[in-house]
Amino acid sequence: MNEPVIIKKYANRRLYNTQESVYITLEQVAQLIKDGAWVEVKDAKSGADVTDFILTQIVLEKSRRKKALLPASLLHLIIRHGDTMLEEFFNRYLEQIVNSYITYRNSMETQFRRWVDVSMTLPGQTPPAWPGFGPFPVGSAKTEEKE
Repeated sequence: MNEPVIIKKYANRRLYNTQESVYITLEQVAQLIKDGAWVEVKDAKSGADVTDFILTQIVLEKSRRKKALLPASLLHLIIRHGDTMLEEFFNRYLEQIVNSYITYRNSMETQFRRWVDVSMTLPGQTPPAWPGFGPFPVGSAKTEEKE
């Protein structure tokens, strides 16, 4: 695994990519992650790890544009039953569920691509079982004249 990209978070909310020596936005942090990088965000003054906070902020910003991340009924349950329930759910189950979903989705996409590839090559490779026979042979329907 590659070394993580270290990002410093300053009090003015600016993020600094120490690997590239440039200031970056939340969207650019998200793009780093999409490109496969592992990022660690450190508070510039205290050195505390604030990665969870910044990654949560990225998710919330994306959901804000779409108007909702979680349905109101679920948010009510989370608030009603406290932080420990949410923490337990995220720590124990959510990552496992998301990884299973990604694995399933990738296998279905692969299977679908294989099916499309086979269906595209099959018509040219298989000769008709009975030459000239089709579901609606042209010219085979003759009308009988009534006397």
